[in-house]
Amino acid sequence: MALKTYKPTSPGRRGKVSVVSEELSKVAPEKSLLVPLKKHAGRNSRGTVTVRHRGGGSRRKLRLIDFKRNKADVPGKVASIEYDPNRSSHIALVSYADGDKRYILAPIGLQVGDPIVAGREAPIKPGNALPLTAIPVGTQVHNIEMVPGKGGQVVRGAGTSAQLMSKEGKYVLLRLPSEELRKFHCECWATVGQLGNIDHKNEKLGKAGATRWRGRRPVVRGSAMTPRDHPHGGGEGRAPRGMPPKTPWGKHALGFKTRRRKTADRFIVRRRK
Repeated sequence: MALKTYKPTSPGRRGKVSVVSEELSKVAPEKSLLVPLKKHAGRNSRGTVTVRHRGGGSRRKLRLIDFKRNKADVPGKVASIEYDPNRSSHIALVSYADGDKRYILAPIGLQVGDPIVAGREAPIKPGNALPLTAIPVGTQVHNIEMVPGKGGQVVRGAGTSAQLMSKEGKYVLLRLPSEELRKFHCECWATVGQLGNIDHKNEKLGKAGATRWRGRRPVVRGSAMTPRDHPHGGGEGRAPRGMPPKTPWGKHALGFKTRRRKTADRFIVRRRK
Protein backbone atom coordinates (compact mmCIF):
# COMPACT_ATOMS: atom_id res chain seq x y z
CA MET A 1 0.00 0.00 0.00
CA ALA A 2 1.41 3.38 -1.02
CA LEU A 3 0.35 6.98 -1.48
CA LYS A 4 0.30 8.38 -5.01
CA THR A 5 0.69 12.08 -5.85
CA TYR A 6 -0.01 13.67 -9.23
CA LYS A 7 1.55 16.27 -11.49
CA PRO A 8 -0.27 19.61 -11.08
CA THR A 9 -1.83 19.58 -14.54
CA SER A 10 -4.98 21.19 -13.06
CA PRO A 11 -6.00 22.75 -9.73
CA GLY A 12 -7.82 19.53 -8.79
CA ARG A 13 -4.78 17.38 -9.52
CA ARG A 14 -2.41 19.65 -7.59
CA GLY A 15 -3.71 18.67 -4.16
CA LYS A 16 -4.84 15.12 -4.89
CA VAL A 17 -3.30 12.19 -2.95
CA SER A 18 -4.72 8.72 -3.55
CA VAL A 19 -4.02 5.31 -2.03
CA VAL A 20 -2.62 2.58 -4.28
CA SER A 21 -3.60 -0.84 -2.90
CA GLU A 22 -1.62 -3.62 -4.58
CA GLU A 23 -3.30 -6.27 -2.43
CA LEU A 24 -6.71 -5.82 -4.10
CA SER A 25 -7.78 -8.64 -6.41
CA LYS A 26 -8.72 -7.71 -9.99
CA VAL A 27 -12.06 -9.49 -9.94
CA ALA A 28 -15.70 -8.47 -10.11
CA PRO A 29 -17.68 -8.53 -6.84
CA GLU A 30 -19.65 -11.67 -5.93
CA LYS A 31 -23.12 -11.19 -7.47
CA SER A 32 -24.92 -13.29 -4.85
CA LEU A 33 -23.74 -10.87 -2.14
CA LEU A 34 -24.80 -7.64 -3.89
CA VAL A 35 -28.09 -5.88 -3.20
CA PRO A 36 -29.42 -2.58 -4.61
CA LEU A 37 -28.75 0.52 -2.51
CA LYS A 38 -31.56 3.06 -2.80
CA LYS A 39 -30.67 6.70 -2.19
CA HIS A 40 -32.73 8.88 0.15
CA ALA A 41 -30.67 12.11 0.05
CA GLY A 42 -30.92 12.50 3.83
CA ARG A 43 -34.74 12.41 3.85
CA ASN A 44 -37.05 10.38 6.06
CA SER A 45 -40.24 8.53 5.06
CA ARG A 46 -42.18 11.83 4.91
CA GLY A 47 -39.64 13.44 2.57
CA THR A 48 -38.29 15.83 5.21
CA VAL A 49 -34.52 16.42 5.29
CA THR A 50 -33.29 14.95 8.59
CA VAL A 51 -29.58 14.78 7.64
CA ARG A 52 -28.27 17.80 5.77
CA HIS A 53 -25.64 17.90 3.02
CA ARG A 54 -26.55 14.53 1.51
CA GLY A 55 -27.56 13.75 -2.06
CA GLY A 56 -26.31 12.86 -5.53
CA GLY A 57 -23.18 10.79 -5.90
CA SER A 58 -22.23 7.76 -7.94
CA ARG A 59 -24.50 4.74 -7.97
CA ARG A 60 -23.25 1.80 -5.97
CA LYS A 61 -24.46 -1.54 -4.65
CA LEU A 62 -24.36 -2.75 -1.08
CA ARG A 63 -22.05 -5.66 -0.23
CA LEU A 64 -23.54 -7.98 2.39
CA ILE A 65 -20.89 -8.24 5.11
CA ASP A 66 -20.83 -11.07 7.67
CA PHE A 67 -20.45 -9.10 10.91
CA LYS A 68 -21.78 -11.96 13.05
CA ARG A 69 -19.16 -14.54 11.96
CA ASN A 70 -21.57 -17.25 13.11
CA LYS A 71 -20.29 -19.98 10.76
CA ALA A 72 -18.63 -21.73 13.67
CA ASP A 73 -15.91 -24.33 13.07
CA VAL A 74 -16.45 -24.39 9.29
CA PRO A 75 -13.09 -23.85 7.55
CA GLY A 76 -12.88 -21.37 4.72
CA LYS A 77 -10.36 -19.89 2.34
CA VAL A 78 -9.87 -16.29 1.20
CA ALA A 79 -10.88 -16.08 -2.46
CA SER A 80 -10.23 -12.36 -3.02
CA ILE A 81 -9.52 -9.01 -1.35
CA GLU A 82 -11.87 -6.34 -2.73
CA TYR A 83 -12.71 -2.64 -2.54
CA ASP A 84 -16.01 -1.66 -0.93
CA PRO A 85 -17.46 1.75 -1.84
CA ASN A 86 -19.66 1.74 1.28
CA ARG A 87 -16.85 1.69 3.87
CA SER A 88 -13.26 2.80 4.41
CA SER A 89 -11.82 -0.69 5.04
CA HIS A 90 -11.33 -3.38 2.41
CA ILE A 91 -13.33 -6.61 2.41
CA ALA A 92 -12.37 -10.25 1.79
CA LEU A 93 -14.49 -12.87 0.04
CA VAL A 94 -14.33 -16.17 1.95
CA SER A 95 -15.30 -19.48 0.33
CA TYR A 96 -16.30 -22.05 2.97
CA ALA A 97 -15.97 -25.81 2.77
CA ASP A 98 -19.75 -26.26 2.58
CA GLY A 99 -19.93 -24.09 -0.57
CA ASP A 100 -21.14 -20.92 1.15
CA LYS A 101 -19.54 -17.55 0.31
CA ARG A 102 -19.41 -14.52 2.59
CA TYR A 103 -17.70 -11.15 2.78
CA ILE A 104 -15.74 -10.22 5.92
CA LEU A 105 -13.69 -7.17 6.85
CA ALA A 106 -10.08 -7.65 5.68
CA PRO A 107 -7.36 -7.19 8.36
CA ILE A 108 -3.68 -6.48 7.72
CA GLY A 109 -1.76 -9.57 6.64
CA LEU A 110 -4.73 -11.45 5.18
CA GLN A 111 -3.93 -12.71 1.68
CA VAL A 112 -5.69 -14.65 -1.04
CA GLY A 113 -5.52 -18.38 -0.26
CA ASP A 114 -5.20 -18.00 3.52
CA PRO A 115 -7.36 -20.31 5.68
CA ILE A 116 -10.11 -18.68 7.78
CA VAL A 117 -12.17 -20.13 10.61
CA ALA A 118 -14.46 -18.87 13.37
CA GLY A 119 -14.79 -20.82 16.62
CA ARG A 120 -13.77 -21.09 20.24
CA GLU A 121 -10.75 -23.22 19.36
CA ALA A 122 -9.66 -21.14 16.33
CA PRO A 123 -5.96 -20.19 16.19
CA ILE A 124 -5.04 -16.61 17.07
CA LYS A 125 -4.28 -15.23 13.60
CA PRO A 126 -5.63 -12.29 11.54
CA GLY A 127 -9.14 -12.89 10.22
CA ASN A 128 -10.16 -15.62 12.66
CA ALA A 129 -13.12 -14.86 14.97
CA LEU A 130 -13.39 -15.99 18.60
CA PRO A 131 -15.21 -15.05 21.82
CA LEU A 132 -13.30 -12.43 23.81
CA THR A 133 -12.81 -14.92 26.64
CA ALA A 134 -10.74 -17.14 24.30
CA ILE A 135 -8.45 -14.34 23.06
CA PRO A 136 -5.16 -13.75 24.94
CA VAL A 137 -4.49 -10.46 26.75
CA GLY A 138 -2.66 -7.93 24.57
CA THR A 139 -4.14 -9.12 21.27
CA GLN A 140 -5.40 -6.58 18.72
CA VAL A 141 -9.01 -7.17 17.64
CA HIS A 142 -11.69 -5.52 15.49
CA ASN A 143 -15.38 -5.98 14.58
CA ILE A 144 -16.38 -6.36 18.24
CA GLU A 145 -19.86 -7.25 19.43
CA MET A 146 -21.50 -5.09 22.10
CA VAL A 147 -24.27 -7.64 22.73
CA PRO A 148 -23.48 -11.39 22.42
CA GLY A 149 -24.85 -12.73 19.13
CA LYS A 150 -25.81 -9.34 17.67
CA GLY A 151 -22.79 -9.02 15.37
CA GLY A 152 -19.81 -6.67 15.36
CA GLN A 153 -20.72 -3.02 15.94
CA VAL A 154 -17.52 -1.20 16.92
CA VAL A 155 -13.97 -0.91 15.51
CA ARG A 156 -14.86 -1.42 11.85
CA GLY A 157 -13.05 1.52 10.17
CA ALA A 158 -9.89 1.33 8.08
CA GLY A 159 -6.68 0.97 10.10
CA THR A 160 -8.44 0.63 13.45
CA SER A 161 -8.04 -1.97 16.18
CA ALA A 162 -8.78 -2.38 19.88
CA GLN A 163 -6.42 -3.97 22.38
CA LEU A 164 -7.52 -6.52 24.95
CA MET A 165 -6.16 -5.18 28.26
CA SER A 166 -7.45 -7.59 30.95
CA LYS A 167 -10.10 -10.12 31.92
CA GLU A 168 -12.22 -9.48 35.01
CA GLY A 169 -14.80 -12.18 35.76
CA LYS A 170 -17.47 -12.20 33.08
CA TYR A 171 -16.19 -8.95 31.55
CA VAL A 172 -13.19 -8.12 29.37
CA LEU A 173 -11.51 -4.71 29.33
CA LEU A 174 -10.70 -3.27 25.88
CA ARG A 175 -8.85 -0.12 24.87
CA LEU A 176 -10.71 1.29 21.88
CA PRO A 177 -9.14 3.39 19.07
CA SER A 178 -10.44 6.54 20.81
CA GLU A 179 -8.32 5.58 23.89
CA GLU A 180 -11.53 4.87 25.79
CA LEU A 181 -11.35 1.91 28.19
CA ARG A 182 -14.58 -0.08 28.07
CA LYS A 183 -15.90 -3.35 29.46
CA PHE A 184 -17.40 -5.95 27.10
CA HIS A 185 -19.11 -9.21 28.03
CA CYS A 186 -16.70 -12.13 27.71
CA GLU A 187 -19.10 -13.97 25.37
CA CYS A 188 -19.04 -11.16 22.81
CA TRP A 189 -17.17 -12.18 19.66
CA ALA A 190 -14.36 -10.28 17.96
CA THR A 191 -12.04 -10.81 14.99
CA VAL A 192 -8.27 -10.97 15.46
CA GLY A 193 -6.04 -8.37 13.83
CA GLN A 194 -5.90 -4.73 12.77
CA LEU A 195 -8.03 -3.65 9.83
CA GLY A 196 -6.22 -2.88 6.59
CA ASN A 197 -6.17 0.16 4.27
CA ILE A 198 -4.24 2.13 6.92
CA ASP A 199 -3.45 5.01 4.55
CA HIS A 200 -7.12 5.83 4.03
CA LYS A 201 -6.78 8.76 6.47
CA ASN A 202 -3.97 10.26 4.36
CA GLU A 203 -6.04 10.38 1.17
CA LYS A 204 -6.84 13.84 -0.27
CA LEU A 205 -9.67 14.17 -2.74
CA GLY A 206 -8.14 17.20 -4.42
CA LYS A 207 -11.33 18.85 -5.72
CA ALA A 208 -14.91 19.54 -4.71
CA GLY A 209 -16.24 17.25 -7.45
CA ALA A 210 -14.68 14.20 -5.79
CA THR A 211 -16.69 15.02 -2.66
CA ARG A 212 -19.87 15.24 -4.74
CA TRP A 213 -19.16 11.79 -6.24
CA ARG A 214 -19.38 10.43 -2.70
CA GLY A 215 -22.84 11.92 -2.17
CA ARG A 216 -21.80 14.86 0.02
CA ARG A 217 -23.25 18.25 -0.89
CA PRO A 218 -21.73 21.66 -0.02
CA VAL A 219 -21.76 22.98 3.56
CA VAL A 220 -22.45 26.71 4.04
CA ARG A 221 -21.06 28.62 7.05
CA GLY A 222 -23.65 29.97 9.42
CA SER A 223 -21.94 33.39 9.46
CA ALA A 224 -22.57 33.65 5.70
CA MET A 225 -26.35 33.25 6.18
CA THR A 226 -29.07 35.69 7.15
CA PRO A 227 -30.40 36.00 10.73
CA ARG A 228 -33.57 34.11 9.78
CA ASP A 229 -31.53 31.12 8.55
CA HIS A 230 -28.90 30.85 11.28
CA PRO A 231 -28.15 32.37 14.72
CA HIS A 232 -24.66 33.37 13.48
CA GLY A 233 -26.02 35.20 10.44
CA GLY A 234 -26.54 38.88 9.68
CA GLY A 235 -24.54 41.99 10.48
CA GLU A 236 -22.74 44.47 8.26
CA GLY A 237 -19.61 42.88 6.83
CA ARG A 238 -17.90 40.10 8.72
CA ALA A 239 -19.13 39.94 12.28
CA PRO A 240 -18.07 37.88 15.31
CA ARG A 241 -20.49 35.27 16.61
CA GLY A 242 -21.35 37.25 19.71
CA MET A 243 -22.65 34.07 21.33
CA PRO A 244 -21.59 30.49 22.04
CA PRO A 245 -21.48 28.42 18.78
CA LYS A 246 -24.96 27.20 17.87
CA THR A 247 -26.66 24.95 15.35
CA PRO A 248 -29.10 26.39 12.79
CA TRP A 249 -31.90 25.56 15.26
CA GLY A 250 -30.34 27.41 18.21
CA LYS A 251 -28.92 24.42 20.10
CA HIS A 252 -25.43 24.75 21.62
CA ALA A 253 -22.85 23.20 19.28
CA LEU A 254 -19.75 22.96 21.51
CA GLY A 255 -19.47 21.48 24.99
CA PHE A 256 -23.19 20.88 25.39
CA LYS A 257 -24.03 17.35 26.51
CA THR A 258 -26.55 15.68 24.20
CA ARG A 259 -26.29 12.14 25.49
CA ARG A 260 -29.61 10.67 26.62
CA ARG A 261 -28.80 7.03 27.28
CA LYS A 262 -26.97 6.61 30.57
CA THR A 263 -27.23 2.82 30.69
CA ALA A 264 -23.84 2.29 29.01
CA ASP A 265 -21.94 4.50 31.46
CA ARG A 266 -21.33 1.61 33.85
CA PHE A 267 -19.26 -0.17 31.19
CA ILE A 268 -16.94 2.80 30.55
CA VAL A 269 -13.89 2.67 32.81
CA ARG A 270 -12.07 5.67 31.28
CA ARG A 271 -13.66 8.12 28.87
CA ARG A 272 -11.99 9.14 25.63
CA LYS A 273 -11.93 12.75 26.84
